[in-house]
Amino acid sequence: MVQSASLPGNENGGEGENMLRPPESDSSEVKAPSGAVKRKSESDGQGSKKKKKKSKSEHGAKVHGMPHSKRRQSVSKPARDPRDEASPLRLSQELGGTRSPSPVIDFDGLSRPSRGTRERKEETPEQAAARQQKISGAVRTILECLGEDPEREGLLGTPERYAKAMLFFTKGYQENVRDIVNGAIFHEGHNELVIVKDIEVFSLCEHHMVPFTGKMHIGYIPDRDVIGISKLPRIADMFSRRLQIQERLTKDVAHAVMEVLKPQGVAVVMESSHLCMVMRGVEKTSATTITSCVLGCIEKREKTRNEFFSLVGLNRR
Repeated sequence: MVQSASLPGNENGGEGENMLRPPESDSSEVKAPSGAVKRKSESDGQGSKKKKKKSKSEHGAKVHGMPHSKRRQSVSKPARDPRDEASPLRLSQELGGTRSPSPVIDFDGLSRPSRGTRERKEETPEQAAARQQKISGAVRTILECLGEDPEREGLLGTPERYAKAMLFFTKGYQENVRDIVNGAIFHEGHNELVIVKDIEVFSLCEHHMVPFTGKMHIGYIPDRDVIGISKLPRIADMFSRRLQIQERLTKDVAHAVMEVLKPQGVAVVMESSHLCMVMRGVEKTSATTITSCVLGCIEKREKTRNEFFSLVGLNRR
């Protein structure tokens, strides 16, 4: 016969089982300072709400307090592709502390010099004649490949004429920024906007070697020094007389003026029509391409930038 012994203080029957369990007050109840009993889940819920509010306020302070240097300060500021910017090390090596943000100007003559451009710039008359003859032979081969007869009367002199014309179209490879400016920088104490607009520009698209033509507008805000106004169209001609794309041509002219004159700011706008879009491809005869490059204070100041665009006629609509 088995007898069950009751534990001390177990007169009520079920209290022994309660004593074997861990006290529930540790997991579900906390004592408040006033002596009232609160459930721990309620206190934990209030604590988590405070943490969420704190994290949100910290996040808002980071966003609206502007500790992040990468945040754009103005909607009107143009976006920049980081691939267009030179590294600080390369800037210090190639520009020697100049103010232009891109190392595209080589005062020894050529921007982005390729393997053959320096040879052309420094060639002798005999080498120049040999170069022209080589181009003529290539044009004759092209005529034959097109199904033409290079010996017929209308085409007899075409290879030589084309060679001379192509060398003229690309004579910018033989010109130098320093020689074009030729010391025509004058100290006048002027610091207001200077614009030369409607500069006619002719260039060859490097993708199809067909022309694109248009007008360029060049403006700058001097830092006391001004440049002879005829030099701005000459700089535009030098860069346009190369195999180009319009985006790079606009940029080349802006950086050249920035390097030569070191003004407070430079702005260049170009409007042109591309025969590679007119004679072939999409064949849109009325399409116009507009590109711009702004540097220095003109890039930073929206009012100045808008003034320039208005004066050259881009804000007329």
